[in-house]
Amino acid sequence: MPQIRVRFFAAAREAFGTKESTAAASTIDELMTTLTKDASTEATTVISRSSFLVNAVAATDPQAPLSEGDTVDVLPPLAGG
Repeated sequence: MPQIRVRFFAAAREAFGTKESTAAASTIDELMTTLTKDASTEATTVISRSSFLVNAVAATDPQAPLSEGDTVDVLPPLAGG
């Protein structure tokens, strides 16, 4: 299974308590499952509402394959005014 670099931003960074991690996953769906396996309720909620970038490109298909060394950015919804 590919090792993926995961970068957390804003509320995701706060919920996971780190700005970066690694995880083994073949798709975004698998990555979400891996990240939330032992995560807090807050972190699970943030992940479920987040969008993802794979190597700086919006990930629109949660089943698209991830490759060894990919970087996935976790971007929670942002509030603005």
